[in-house]
Amino acid sequence: MKKALAAFALGTSAFLSFPGAAAVSDAYPARPMRVIIPYPPGGTSDILARLIGSKITESWKQQVIVDNRTGASGNIGLEHGARATPDGYTFVLSDIGNAVISSILYTKLSFNVLKDFSPVTIVSYSPHMLLTTPKTPVSTTAELIAYAKARPGKLNFPTGLGGAPHLAGLSFAQRGGIDWVYVPTKGGASSVAAMMAGEGDAMFLGMLQSLPHVKSGRLKLVAISSEKRLATQPDVATVAETFPGFVTGSWQGILAPARTPPERVAKVQAEVARILKLPDVVAFLNSQGTTPMGVTPQETRKWLSDERARWVKVVKDSGFKLEP
Repeated sequence: MKKALAAFALGTSAFLSFPGAAAVSDAYPARPMRVIIPYPPGGTSDILARLIGSKITESWKQQVIVDNRTGASGNIGLEHGARATPDGYTFVLSDIGNAVISSILYTKLSFNVLKDFSPVTIVSYSPHMLLTTPKTPVSTTAELIAYAKARPGKLNFPTGLGGAPHLAGLSFAQRGGIDWVYVPTKGGASSVAAMMAGEGDAMFLGMLQSLPHVKSGRLKLVAISSEKRLATQPDVATVAETFPGFVTGSWQGILAPARTPPERVAKVQAEVARILKLPDVVAFLNSQGTTPMGVTPQETRKWLSDERARWVKVVKDSGFKLEP
């Protein structure tokens, strides 16, 4: 895997500044393009940006520069993207599920995801895994629900507060009538550590991070939060088989600053969609439990709106707040 990632990373580089935007010209792209990643190097968004960027460089003969702008649960990078010159040379590649969630949970953001960005495309989807410890005496979603309901307030759910796995847990608990305790962590890695240390009983986490621990036997896989069973995990049930319509996970997508010329948004979307159909790209993403997407800007905007409506209800019903 490390060799594959290194190969995909060739031709791209990360840096923390970028020259002022030049005037928009008819020839596009006529100079290097920047992709802002709101998270540290090595994560899913970063990997995808380097993979896609290397392919764009090959076909368009323009460098794609990966710019990691981290902090505030991704909000710093998103703010930089929202304020960038809308000329088609700056984009954001992020977990846009988290971008939607942030717009719900944080009341003092300086940007609005639906108003300050032009959606380009959803790149890929990686479902969450519903996990327990090997010692927890459950093997199915129904058994976990029954086990938790018999122990109200006794099970611990480690999670980074406000992230997609946390809200997946909130939604699952609401539908199952479960009362478990959310134990704050710094993110996926520390959530896994809490489970292994016996400080957690169940959690949702992205497939990319979870699968190695499931294969090693350190975590138990109960179900996957995809719409349908995965071809790579045909024997693993989906949560939707118990709760119809339950689909959560990591949705990586590309956004452009609002007012970016529509023809440039369309050109980038078409190129990304082409790249996501290349056999080597499909094979790599599928091997990591990630499904390529490449949908249109219109479909992406509808997805953002639908996701916001869904998570607003979950957050409101749960009473959860991140800020006073």
